[in-house]
Amino acid sequence: MKAFKLTRISVFALLFGGIFFKICAQDIQLNEDRLTTTLYFVRHAEKIKTDSSDKNPSLTAEGFERATNWSRVFKDVDFDIIYSTNFKRTQLTAKPTADSKNLPITNLDYKNLNFEEFINQHKGQTVLVVGHSNTTPYMVNKITGNTNYEDMNENDNGSLFVVQLTKEGKSSVIRLHIN
Repeated sequence: MKAFKLTRISVFALLFGGIFFKICAQDIQLNEDRLTTTLYFVRHAEKIKTDSSDKNPSLTAEGFERATNWSRVFKDVDFDIIYSTNFKRTQLTAKPTADSKNLPITNLDYKNLNFEEFINQHKGQTVLVVGHSNTTPYMVNKITGNTNYEDMNENDNGSLFVVQLTKEGKSSVIRLHIN
């Protein structure tokens, strides 16, 4: 009789354990399915404009200050990766934030970027992209599948686009201007 009870208990334990494991696995899968990807897009800070032949200028003093201020804006954001185009002004804008997060700056070539792969590669992550007056709205439009955003004004160095993507393919965009 004891052997029967043990067997019965063992079967119950195995059955309960299997159901519990399946519920946990489904819960983990549901959480993975609900992951939200958050992408932050900013344009580089103020650049030196005194030499029109210089295609790769550095930042002005005001630009360096803005770059430092971006790191303060993002102090509570846990980035997984920080991207920048391969120009001094974008790299220098990203640097204070990258340094504060102990992350490298990864070069981004938006012209050759497969946006679907980019989105899939960063599912569930938080990403910062530092670009230009034309690349920043272009990327926001490509990622959201819209054409809502035009090139930024040459003096607009304080716009921040926050794009959130859900697993279901829904996206939302918040555009802020931060001085």
